[in-house]
Amino acid sequence: MQIRLSSLLVAAAVAAMASPVLAQKPVTDQMIENDAATPGDILSWGLGTQGQRYSPLKQINASTIGKLVPAWSFSFGGEKQRGQQSQPLIHEGKMYVTASYSRIFALDVKTGAKLWKYEHRLPEGIMPCCDVINRGAAIYDNLVIFGTLDAQLVALNAATGEVVWKEKIDNYADGYSNTAAPIIANGLVMTGVSGGEFGVVGRVEARDAKTGRLVWMRPTVEGHMGYTYDKDGKASENGVSGTTGKSWPGDLWKTGGAATWLGGTYNAKTGLIYFGTGNPAPWNSHLRKGDNLYSCSTVAIDAKTGKIVWHYQNTPNDGWDFDGVNEFVTYEEGGRILGGKADRNGFFYVNDAKTGQLVNAFPFVKKITWATGIDLKTGRPNYVPENRPGDPTGGADNKGKSVFSAPSFLGGKNQMPMAYSPDTKLFYVPSNEWGMEIWNEPVTYKKGAAYLGAGFTIKTLSDGPIGALRAVDPKTGKIVWEATNNAPLWGGVLTTGGNLVFWGTPEGFLQAADAKTGKIVWKFQTGSGIVAPPITWQQDGEQYVAVASGWGGAVPLWGGDVAKKVAFLEQGGSVWVFKLMK
Repeated sequence: MQIRLSSLLVAAAVAAMASPVLAQKPVTDQMIENDAATPGDILSWGLGTQGQRYSPLKQINASTIGKLVPAWSFSFGGEKQRGQQSQPLIHEGKMYVTASYSRIFALDVKTGAKLWKYEHRLPEGIMPCCDVINRGAAIYDNLVIFGTLDAQLVALNAATGEVVWKEKIDNYADGYSNTAAPIIANGLVMTGVSGGEFGVVGRVEARDAKTGRLVWMRPTVEGHMGYTYDKDGKASENGVSGTTGKSWPGDLWKTGGAATWLGGTYNAKTGLIYFGTGNPAPWNSHLRKGDNLYSCSTVAIDAKTGKIVWHYQNTPNDGWDFDGVNEFVTYEEGGRILGGKADRNGFFYVNDAKTGQLVNAFPFVKKITWATGIDLKTGRPNYVPENRPGDPTGGADNKGKSVFSAPSFLGGKNQMPMAYSPDTKLFYVPSNEWGMEIWNEPVTYKKGAAYLGAGFTIKTLSDGPIGALRAVDPKTGKIVWEATNNAPLWGGVLTTGGNLVFWGTPEGFLQAADAKTGKIVWKFQTGSGIVAPPITWQQDGEQYVAVASGWGGAVPLWGGDVAKKVAFLEQGGSVWVFKLMK
């Protein structure tokens, strides 16, 4: 059933006038490690460093959800109403939520009262690939830490919003940016970089979370040197990533892409952080014969040393922009620690989280043209050679053979994080059915300029729904149920001990379904498209649900025929909070 605004909003506004500034308890490593088991707060992107996006809370369930109503809504304000992809954090009665254009707000969780706002000063000439979004912050000690579109990392006093430290990740004029939520492990704040379409070099960095001091850096393009840094900032070589020249021809490894733009997950039992890596640069695969490590991969890195422990490459020699950045979500099955990943290329992968061994791989979308499957023995895709875009060398009009490919480069799944329930043992995957016409073109690298070497048009596959939330069994590869959606799904997922799954739609609805059957049991119109993941937590005995609302992201910018189909959708910028009506 659809719920409308209630008088609770008025009550919240009145209470906000007298809302006090709440005391701040420092966040420790132990608190972050236990985040998934402590539903009174949310300290990590993913509702726990493993990224499961599962909460054990049961107060809101199929029997009570009919009473779920808005508690308050907060507008991000101004004219900066672009895509809102942030996952809020909750600590000590405060919500920390980032917004478009590198802004962050601290709000009172009960009333929505603004406690402080920090708006990063962005220079002219920033070059974000896919909208001016931000996916969230990290919290440690008395600091809230987030990345900015001009490739900086900013740490703010959690109580006041004042800048404590600020560090430059890289030069935005060279194409670098930062949009991902950082992750904390053992007192270190781990970040990646964005900018794969500009020929940047992907990497993961670890900094002292209290001071911003660089501790280690690990490149994710084979051939580049990693470093560790002492307390005075002196660098020591920490080993080359892979073997120089082994999987990259000539000098292309020097501008190889593999950006780590979605951020990572961490499993304390393995001691590893898991980052997905993006497309190799340029898109024209005929220029870079070889696998092009570590692009389009899952890379497992020792959190303390920055050494790559294992890697698994989802799309070797990628020719379709199938970024492998999607989150690697760890879980336990039969005494084994595994990790699930729904890749942009349309296949779902299960790997051993300690060793990287491929355990299972299967399609989670209905149409895949670039490969017929994944060989479970070798771990490599069975390519369809004629469905690779053609070599433009000597081609008519300097253009290689155009092919139709599914999924499109926007992916079977993109940035929107999935959820895993230890109760149902299912993954809940926001997926899309679409394709593209794609062709290769000659290209030359120029620092700070787009570095594609390809052209494309996104296409619909039919007149039917594009999006589908799918409940996927990682053991059998079966889709247990699906809930389709006319527009592409671009927001993340939450699942709970109340046997519910929450997700948003571009049409503006936050909705919930039975986790076992997929039956939709509740929905609410937020006023703009949802491209962010929902959260839930408990405050003073009451369970809350929240989501950021604001249409944008890659679909309206890059979506071709699909963008035209959803052109009627309105932008916005707000966060909505819900609780059960008494």
